[in-house]
Amino acid sequence: MAVAVATVSLAVAAWLASSTLRRVQLDRIESDLVAETRLVAELLTQRSLSVQGVNLDEEADALGRHLRARVTLIDRSGAVVGDSAEDGVALGTMDNHATRPEVEMARLHGLGVVQRYSTTVDEALLYAAVSIEHPMVATVRLAMPLTTVEEQLNVLTRSTFFGLLVAFCAALLVAWIVSSALGRRVTAIGETAKRYALGDLPGDKSDAPDDELGVVAKALDHTAKELGRRVQELSAEHNRTQAILGGMVEGVLVVDEMGQVQLANESVKQMLGHDGEPTGRSYMELIRHPEVTRLIEAAATGAAAPQTELRLNTDPVKVLLASARSFTANSQSGVALVLNDVTEFRRADQVRQDFVANVSHELRTPLTAIIGSVETLLEDVDSGDNRRFLDIIARNSNRMERLVNDLLRLARLDAGQEELNLTVCSVESVFSAVVSDLSPLIDAKKQRIETTIASEAQAITADPNKLHDALRNLVENAVHYTPASSAIQLAATQQHGRTTLCVADRGPGVPDTDLTRIFERFYRVDGARTREHGGTGLGLAIVKHLVGLHRGSVRAENREGGGTVFTIELTDPSTESYAPGPG
Repeated sequence: MAVAVATVSLAVAAWLASSTLRRVQLDRIESDLVAETRLVAELLTQRSLSVQGVNLDEEADALGRHLRARVTLIDRSGAVVGDSAEDGVALGTMDNHATRPEVEMARLHGLGVVQRYSTTVDEALLYAAVSIEHPMVATVRLAMPLTTVEEQLNVLTRSTFFGLLVAFCAALLVAWIVSSALGRRVTAIGETAKRYALGDLPGDKSDAPDDELGVVAKALDHTAKELGRRVQELSAEHNRTQAILGGMVEGVLVVDEMGQVQLANESVKQMLGHDGEPTGRSYMELIRHPEVTRLIEAAATGAAAPQTELRLNTDPVKVLLASARSFTANSQSGVALVLNDVTEFRRADQVRQDFVANVSHELRTPLTAIIGSVETLLEDVDSGDNRRFLDIIARNSNRMERLVNDLLRLARLDAGQEELNLTVCSVESVFSAVVSDLSPLIDAKKQRIETTIASEAQAITADPNKLHDALRNLVENAVHYTPASSAIQLAATQQHGRTTLCVADRGPGVPDTDLTRIFERFYRVDGARTREHGGTGLGLAIVKHLVGLHRGSVRAENREGGGTVFTIELTDPSTESYAPGPG
């Protein structure tokens, strides 16, 4: 192939060189002919030939012999007065040359050069004509046969091609000598590459020379070593990943952009009850659930999808927590689906809820009887000690009743048995109802309620009863911990479609370490003080659940100068995608 390319290249180069040299040589011949014509014209002018006693034809013959060219002398009328190719009578019979192209050009421009066929000598000639100032001659013309010119050009062409042919043969010989050595080394490099492909990687040293092929061989060795190292790293990483996936309790399912399963660990096979190999199959064949499809499609588009709980109609029924994340590897995208089996947790939680609900119901009946009996006895008792003991029984019975009621409320919230009845309600009415319910406690401590409602927060879309219960718990909590004769602030503002309700007191505040835990069930910052106020430890947990039903949030912060601020943030359903929360 290389020889063919070199041959074609050489042929093209030879043709270009020959064409160029022919053109240059032809230009040189024309220049020489023009120079000789000018020389003849100058010679005739300097000799100052006179009209009498001069034989112009003999003069043309002599000049033609010396120049080896046809010399023609033409007068102003166009008649030939001397020609080295014609003598005597033949000279007199020659045609008038006034219309010859070279003669016309010489008369107009002083010089004329033309290639054409001559009818006089029956031959193709190269003409050069020059006009002169002479008494008998107006134009001097020299002619050279084109056959002579072509012979010179052919000699030059043959010399050029011969030189190139010799150079080509020498180049082939040198190329064969060099390529033989290079071929052996290239073959050796190819064999080495094959060994590398079979896993026979090079050692730490390379004895390749420092020439170009040596550099290639060393680069190949370095690349093979680097690839071997990376293959080992990838193998170790693969083994480590397989060990991690195999030891995970969570099920992992990796699908590509076409929905085909690329990887599945043993846990996911056990969760889904598949014994075969899922790789290469559609994930829909393994887990038929609309929420899984929604999760994977949302993750594939880059959207943030929250963790979703799934119930599979298997035997027995399984409850799974599913989450999905997209990834890109080697310019290919996919989704990793992680499944966590929470069946036992949900079963235990349901048992707990059922236990709390059943125990609360069972306690409520005897508590009602005890409270009723104590109230009856208090109406007729006369002894001071009996009244004191009955007061203790009544107070603790009421406290136990509140605890049972709170437990039942939480059990209903956990079970999703409380539904939202959304309506547009007045914030001021909700505040007033809460203050009215707690007015005995507020008046007993001589406290005052300060209410601030922004104009844009006058109305809110919510469940007024559940919002009332949440605020009542917060205000009651503030009343218990705020010193007597202090103020409790209620405020409502709205911004960007979110309504903020605040309850602020001037109590002792909450330690910073406890701020994030006070909404947990039965968590007490100060257990003794909480029991002193008759708290159950469930009020703030109920608040969190009631606000969660509204897809809202609640938080607690300490105020500067002492006290705590509880903030409820609710989203207006008309300004944003809204769905009731689980509580």
